[in-house]
Amino acid sequence: MKTLFSGIQPSGDIHIGNYLGAIRNWVRLLDKYQCIYCIVDYHAITIEYDVQEMLSRIIGAATVNIAAGLDPEKCILFRQSDVVQHTELAWVLNTVTPMGDLERMTQFKDKSRQHASNVNAGLFTYPVLMAADIMLYKAEAVPVGDDQIQHLELCREITRKFNNRFGEVFPEAQPLLSESPRILGLDGKSKMSKSLGNTISLVDSPELIREKLATAVTDENRKRRKDPGNPDVCNLFTMHKGFSTAEQLKWVDEGCRSASIGCLECKKLLADNMLADIAPIQERIAEFAKKPDLVRQILDEGARKCRVIAEKTMDEVHGVMGFK
Repeated sequence: MKTLFSGIQPSGDIHIGNYLGAIRNWVRLLDKYQCIYCIVDYHAITIEYDVQEMLSRIIGAATVNIAAGLDPEKCILFRQSDVVQHTELAWVLNTVTPMGDLERMTQFKDKSRQHASNVNAGLFTYPVLMAADIMLYKAEAVPVGDDQIQHLELCREITRKFNNRFGEVFPEAQPLLSESPRILGLDGKSKMSKSLGNTISLVDSPELIREKLATAVTDENRKRRKDPGNPDVCNLFTMHKGFSTAEQLKWVDEGCRSASIGCLECKKLLADNMLADIAPIQERIAEFAKKPDLVRQILDEGARKCRVIAEKTMDEVHGVMGFK
């Protein structure tokens, strides 16, 4: 099978956007690819963070991913900082990556505005480390959302530049575009992000999830219940696509457009379906919370397997670069 690589940052509680946009799709790919999934803690330090919380965030992110279905018997799950070759290869790739390409990265511009007091070199070279993550395992497939396409295209360009200069070592990774719609935050405007306070966490209680959905922004044209709406511009309807049946989607769509149902009815159905979907995950999270050593063992074993692959790749890189 072809090798697939993807990563998730331990930047806080894993939320519904992560689940629908990435994790659920990762689980579906387990039987189709040799899957390598990574908790990318080095990426997470490009913005300011609480040092005291980092380890618990790493373990928490791993726990949620395992509970959501990333079976360590079917994939490799590990922590980025446990495999030193990630940063070693990133340094090598820096030497074939034009600064102009990095300056054009949309996410760098966005993050620079969001974190204006901490625009560091790591934030600038973030895409190079991402390329190293992928290339280190010679991944041929990378599941991505539309917000990561630009970074993956740069990774493919870096691959071509390295291969042209030193010899054919790396395959060009192909994108696997997620079929899941892009989930915005509860404000209906920004990407779901804990730093913006607009998330529904996979570990939120049922009561809190219902409370958050009750205040979530819907179609702003529906100021009153009798006003017809447009589900195509409603973020809550986008969430429905991730949790509701085709019959329920039709009921919400027609009811919203005709104003035969109100937003509260729409939100109640969404909450019911969301909670039913994630309840088994929350049960497994609670079970793993009692076994933190087991999660660490899974990450350690994943790192051990990855180091074997990474050492072989870097040995080949050193060979073509004339170091040997």
